[in-house]
Amino acid sequence: MIATSLAASATLYAGNIDFNIEGLYKSFWQLTIDGLSYGAIYALVAIGYTLVYGVLRLINFAHSEIFMLGMFGQYVALELMGFTPSGNVYNEGVVMTVVFLGLAMLFGMAVSGGAAVGLERVAYRPLRRRGAKPLVFLITAIGMSFVLQEFVHYVLPKIWPGLGGTNAQQPIKLVQPVEVFSIFGASVSNVTIVIIVAALLLTVLTDIVINRTKFGRGIRAVAQDPDTATLMGISRERVIMLTFLLGGILAGAAALLYTLKIPSGIIFNGGFILGIKAFSAAVLGGIGNLRGALLGGLLLGVMENYGQVVFGTEWRDVVAFVLLVVVLMFRPTGILGESLGRARV
Repeated sequence: MIATSLAASATLYAGNIDFNIEGLYKSFWQLTIDGLSYGAIYALVAIGYTLVYGVLRLINFAHSEIFMLGMFGQYVALELMGFTPSGNVYNEGVVMTVVFLGLAMLFGMAVSGGAAVGLERVAYRPLRRRGAKPLVFLITAIGMSFVLQEFVHYVLPKIWPGLGGTNAQQPIKLVQPVEVFSIFGASVSNVTIVIIVAALLLTVLTDIVINRTKFGRGIRAVAQDPDTATLMGISRERVIMLTFLLGGILAGAAALLYTLKIPSGIIFNGGFILGIKAFSAAVLGGIGNLRGALLGGLLLGVMENYGQVVFGTEWRDVVAFVLLVVVLMFRPTGILGESLGRARV
């Protein structure tokens, strides 16, 4: 009986797999370009995971909710500037569109950065002072993830009526996707260009900060040997706080880029799946490695885009996690596999 049920289930799932190799061949370049735009967003969120892990050896699973708060932050900023989710696209010129998008991104970054610092101070710092074990930090991170979700779900609507709750907020559209040019027959839109360029620029700036500034040397010193770093006059608590702030800022930037790419609702649990994928991207590239987070994010975005065509849309997330497992089987430390403490210019 059990064998029959398993066989029937296998047949059912196999029947849902398309194996559409021809579709992949025909749409290869379009899938690649779209996948890179998704991957760029994953990469920005993944950097937050990799920074915190590099310094604290902590998997901050609440980082996905920091990203979610950034989505609400940029939405509130656009509302305060007089925009509404009416479906009408702002068309008063490129310069003003960039200005408003920049202001919304800065507000989202401020919200996410502030939330990340508050999370560290309220949830993680007391545990460090009490010498808590790594498992306690992990459980706390998972718990704080649900706390932040339920705050937006139940508390935020009482503070700001119409925001949060069960119903999703529809993103405010400032940019209408328009083809700018094509590559090998694949359309490259203005939204795709903004996402990829912004993500690459922010990643490069973060890499410069980590590898070429006094603050970055402090991060690498604490990541490599926190006790020795303290003896050399580096404030470990200050470095940790600024690390959370930097990761939160990047998550806030990713939130705006995500709402440009995905015209779906902004909701209290909207960061969960993306956060898991971003964490997978960080592990895939080599957690603790900034450039690995970028590489892992881009690779994950492209491969899951290929997978949804070959196997079917419902298999998109499965392909992403199978890719992670396969890579780790052959390279357990990830593709680059270098820790933040050993990073060099």
